[in-house]
Amino acid sequence: MATLTVWKFPTAGGAQAAVATLKDLQRQELIQIHDAATVTWVEGRKKPKTEQLRNMAGAGALGGAFWGMLFGLIFFVPLLGMAIGAGMGALTGSMTDVGIDDAFIKRMRDEIQPGTSALFLLTTGAVVDKVRAAFEGQDIVLVESNLSGEEEDRLREVFAEEDERTPQPTS
Repeated sequence: MATLTVWKFPTAGGAQAAVATLKDLQRQELIQIHDAATVTWVEGRKKPKTEQLRNMAGAGALGGAFWGMLFGLIFFVPLLGMAIGAGMGALTGSMTDVGIDDAFIKRMRDEIQPGTSALFLLTTGAVVDKVRAAFEGQDIVLVESNLSGEEEDRLREVFAEEDERTPQPTS
């Protein structure tokens, strides 16, 4: 079963600093990262910068369509107003089908504010005590939403069609 976790940091640079630690944990096979994205919200900016961490994504990555939709629901739809927000019902419904509900979206919206950052991860196989030890002493708020195998499959299904239409960069 995959776990979708959101790690919130009290500084705009906190999430980027955590990426190096996670890469090291992944090299040690203490966690398997399927996909990851960061949100960096610099103080004074109207909206955050979001980025999918393609270099950390492994087999089974959700892709840009998933992260774009999730971050759109969390950060950008509220800025567009009620009329457009009301039209997002079908989109939020598909996210609820995969274990990401309105409460999760609202909590992220409330917690990730200017001057903070967040790291969104889809992982399996974490050696929890080793991962926890690697981040010991850091100021992190962990918000966790466990996805069942069925929810993970549904999530991939929901976004697979759109990702197939999105050209992927070649190496």
